[in-house]
Amino acid sequence: MVKSNTDALGIIFPNAHDSLVPELVTARTMASVPFAGRYRMIDFILSGMVNSGISNVTMVVKQNYRSLIDHLGTGREWDLTRKQGGLNLVPPYATGNVKMYRGRVEALASVVDFLEKQKEEYVILSDSNIAFNFNFRKLIQAHVEKQADVTVMYERKAIPEGLKEDNYTLRLQDGRVVELLSNDYRPGVQNLSMNVYIIQRESLIAMVKDATIRGVTYFERDILGRNLELLNVQGFEYTGYTARISDRNSYFVENMRLLNPDNVDALFLEDMPVYTKVHDNAPTRYAMDSHVKNSMVADGCLIEGEVENCVLFRGVKVGKGAKVKNCVLMQNTQVEPGAEVDYVVTDKNVVITQNKKLSGTESFPVFVGKNHKV
Repeated sequence: MVKSNTDALGIIFPNAHDSLVPELVTARTMASVPFAGRYRMIDFILSGMVNSGISNVTMVVKQNYRSLIDHLGTGREWDLTRKQGGLNLVPPYATGNVKMYRGRVEALASVVDFLEKQKEEYVILSDSNIAFNFNFRKLIQAHVEKQADVTVMYERKAIPEGLKEDNYTLRLQDGRVVELLSNDYRPGVQNLSMNVYIIQRESLIAMVKDATIRGVTYFERDILGRNLELLNVQGFEYTGYTARISDRNSYFVENMRLLNPDNVDALFLEDMPVYTKVHDNAPTRYAMDSHVKNSMVADGCLIEGEVENCVLFRGVKVGKGAKVKNCVLMQNTQVEPGAEVDYVVTDKNVVITQNKKLSGTESFPVFVGKNHKV
């Protein structure tokens, strides 16, 4: 699976941006939020690293990580079950100088000892709220060619509504970042950070140790933003497909965008497969009177009613005479006979009982929490 080793290791922050979708992360991390029928958000960044030859990946988790551990297991599906490197999950712990972290600096402080023992030259830092498919060798190459201290990935797009108070935008001069704006509120297209960074491992260790002594918390604001004149911080524009989860509505929208085959082709690249946990479900069963149109249906479903413009995850059941339109239904949701749902997002194990009608709007879909019965 791993084509050739790359001189870089990955550090992923699964809990970053949990506050953006509180309904979806009551019992999971942002990284383990289900997406695109049969995947989790972590699958995209992790698969991208593996496909780029990065075989040493650490996840610094904070809370609600049982679901993530269950999904990742030993990392076998990503070829990360290894004696050297592989997949490493670091839970929160407290010592005299390390506590439950608040920002990226404190999270990195908990793995400084680990970083000092590694051999890779570079470290790639990433959150997990953006689904994108990228070969990180291109980022490493650009970082080396420009002799950068830090390289930041960004995309040209308007700031999503849900990120008005949780974003970083860049002002560039000849590719160099000369200003890093926090919580930018300007309308129109901006250089919006993807919260993906590459830095030399030794430099990162030195920065984190210095920041810890000074009691600072945030990598972007307290380290990069205050030292742009001293550090050669370069921007790297990503022009591929992205699905950024910034609030509950964006979760619905980004899933629905994948009903367009062009978007599916842009995210699931032929030479960059996206790996996920294997469940070995039976194929979906379609009853004689069922009707399915323009929908993404995972394996293990049972469809007896009507489904249109929907994303259905594993094990969803749509009863006879039920009508499901414009919905995102997570694992094991049951829509009983005669029920009608339109613009609805359900978490796992939801039951919509017989003959119930549940309807939202495109701009405000109805959300039903995990294990609820309506």
